[in-house]
Amino acid sequence: MADPLTAADEHGLKGLSLDSRVRQLFYSLPPQTVRDLAERLPIEARKRRLIYVRNGEEDVINILLRPTAIMPDQAAYFHVVSLALINALKRLPDLYIQDFAVRETVPLTHDEEKWLWDTWGESHREHHTVFGRLDAMVDFTSPMWKDSLNFVEPNLSGVGGIHLVPNAEQAVADVVVPVLQEAAPDVRLETGLDLREMFIQEMADHLEAIGRPGGAICFIDPKYSGDGPIELDPLADYYRETHGINVLHADPSELYVRAGEVWYEDHKIDLGYRDYEVRDLIYLEKEEGLDVRPMKILFRENRIVSSMAGDFDHKSTWELLTDPRFTEKYFTADDRHYFRRHVLWTRTLKARRTTDPGGQPVDLLEWARKNQDILVIKPNRSYGGDRVMLGPSTSEGEWNAAIQEAVTGEESWVVQRLARISVSEFPVISPDGATSMEPFYTVMGFAPTKYGVAVLGRASQKQVVNVAQRGGMCAVLIGRYGRTLHGPR
Repeated sequence: MADPLTAADEHGLKGLSLDSRVRQLFYSLPPQTVRDLAERLPIEARKRRLIYVRNGEEDVINILLRPTAIMPDQAAYFHVVSLALINALKRLPDLYIQDFAVRETVPLTHDEEKWLWDTWGESHREHHTVFGRLDAMVDFTSPMWKDSLNFVEPNLSGVGGIHLVPNAEQAVADVVVPVLQEAAPDVRLETGLDLREMFIQEMADHLEAIGRPGGAICFIDPKYSGDGPIELDPLADYYRETHGINVLHADPSELYVRAGEVWYEDHKIDLGYRDYEVRDLIYLEKEEGLDVRPMKILFRENRIVSSMAGDFDHKSTWELLTDPRFTEKYFTADDRHYFRRHVLWTRTLKARRTTDPGGQPVDLLEWARKNQDILVIKPNRSYGGDRVMLGPSTSEGEWNAAIQEAVTGEESWVVQRLARISVSEFPVISPDGATSMEPFYTVMGFAPTKYGVAVLGRASQKQVVNVAQRGGMCAVLIGRYGRTLHGPR
């Protein structure tokens, strides 16, 4: 007699059944229907201001036609795990201050470190806020979906998606889901928690915690840079229109200090949300004469999200979560369980002794050379898929050269256990109008708060998946499947 299915097996099989059902629906749709959806979805995306600017030109962000469905229990598990990781990462400023080994693993520049000493205080130890996104590989449809969840790296300040995610989900829910619903009334797909609402509640909670309830919020980013996704202006418009909150939007050069308070135009700022790393502010101060006093006041008085913990989104933070010399010292048994199961083994790439993914002592450089096929090398503090080198698709000579560059160059690099990249099929319209289902690599970004988790789905036919490199967004919807279920009302 076969062993009974575990709960995880059952959830995974339900997910497989649901995903297969949605995929089959697209196979069964008439080609003209698929072409109509492909025409309507970009129009809806533009209406919802899903725009990426490149070299001054506006592109509508590509949203893949087929939504990805996850089960409610899966969403709940992703929330628990990703929130545990965010809470662990929030501890890094204090760990950095007290432990030289932590400083060596997630090094700040001299100027960044001085900024930390100057602005981190007791109020931050009582309460500080990090609004981040954790990028991961996961196969939602596997019976072993929990084991397939592998976190790749953290993004802890100025995370993209607060505007993009809910609008992409709603665009698919408005354009695509009704067509699927008509074809299969037993399948129900609905949007998850609205990331915009989770974010503004976090900001309101922080204002309450620092004694400025209902205070003025200001988005602070490179307001006039031109390139990148358009997020903060439509986000501010959304809060004004739906909540009556006058959220401000400023470049750091537009802030000034008056009577000890930070101001933008004639508005006093109580809390800032930053899309800037401290090292960028330091650069602007040195090279362009930026007055950083307003930003330093916001940091020092715990009036910035993300806090200084946001500057520890180095890829090498995963070493702190996968090396027993740190995990046994600083984290709980529950934390260690999630780290072991879901955080990819990562090490700063340099000449050293450490432990391999199995916990065995190794010479890191020699081990990295011998195990190229299961590893990836990438810059410690870059983003956007920059210079990521996948071992299996890199020549031996290029791999060894990358290791040598990491050892001798000035930039910090990491070596990481290569995760299995999930592949899903999505409908594609060829230039001649023919429709087909083609495979895409997918990466998920989990943005958790205490209220829930939102998922930023990205897909590409290249193994390095990033919207900045012209990948597409895939809407992740909450799905239910069963004959007794009815469609959205």
